[in-house]
Amino acid sequence: MIGREAYLVNKKIFQQTEFYLGIIIVALSFFLTLVNPKFLTLENWFDMLRSNTFLGILALGELVVLISGGIDVSFTATATIAQYIMGLIITTYYIDNVLVAFLIPIPIGIALGAINGALVYYTKVHPVIITISTLNAFFGFLMFFSGGKWIYNFPPSFRSFSRLQVFSLVNARGVEYGFSIFILLWIILAIFTWMILKYFPVGRKIYAVGGNLEAARRAGFNIFRIQLFVYCFMGALAGLASFVNASLNQMIQPNSLVGGELDILAAAILGGASVFGGSGSAGGAFLGVLLIAIIKNGLILMKASAYWHEVIMGAIIVAAAGISAYQQKAKAKREGEILVP
Repeated sequence: MIGREAYLVNKKIFQQTEFYLGIIIVALSFFLTLVNPKFLTLENWFDMLRSNTFLGILALGELVVLISGGIDVSFTATATIAQYIMGLIITTYYIDNVLVAFLIPIPIGIALGAINGALVYYTKVHPVIITISTLNAFFGFLMFFSGGKWIYNFPPSFRSFSRLQVFSLVNARGVEYGFSIFILLWIILAIFTWMILKYFPVGRKIYAVGGNLEAARRAGFNIFRIQLFVYCFMGALAGLASFVNASLNQMIQPNSLVGGELDILAAAILGGASVFGGSGSAGGAFLGVLLIAIIKNGLILMKASAYWHEVIMGAIIVAAAGISAYQQKAKAKREGEILVP
């Protein structure tokens, strides 16, 4: 009996996307360390994680939308508007308070996410069409009213917060480095997302809607509320990510984020989120972002052309979507075999 239970546990582990992502990450890390020993240093890893917190936070939001059976490609425009309004407020009124700056973009992101959720539900048009439309509408609206003007000269507390570290170390050259507060924020949000999906009733409903929309509707689930929640959740995380991005760069460019949707989608799909809905995990999304961060960092250390990054991301999207389609067909086949005696 114990042997059978151990077999089932091992079988479940081998079926997890996270398991294979972990193997790929370890193997790639080993290879890159052989190419350049600097790769495996704590200084490089802390810097790599810090510079990818924006991508990581957005990937968590996209993961939840994908699990529900939807998709959102407007998150970069949402983040851009949220951070621009935040920057405009704190520089115009010189609000030297990080907490206020942190809270400003969240309701803005939620409001824009609610627009997406309502449009997806009421128009019945495919979410990718809706969110491409809102991406262009949001971005066009911002560029029209901002005139493309950059925002900088943030208050002192904002600049100080961007350098805040949970703990710090000193390298051989006497330069200080450490575990950024933004990495901690990303980890906290990943845990929070995992808890929502695993332990909250809304999490189970999100999986149910993504797995079979009609069955969820017949079961009495309020589809509008669920779809509104996932797009508002995406909007809230886009707002948080915009705060992180503005803090890291210490400036806001209205046109700097739009066009970077591919990395976030690749990370979420790599982490096991099916493009057909019903599957995915916060841990998988975290590892997906980590793999992309390692690939980008490895290309830099190998001094490869930046264009290779776009090629690799495109290949990852195609491969991950293909695997997702294969898994969906395999699942349908198994269900068919169960139904037919």
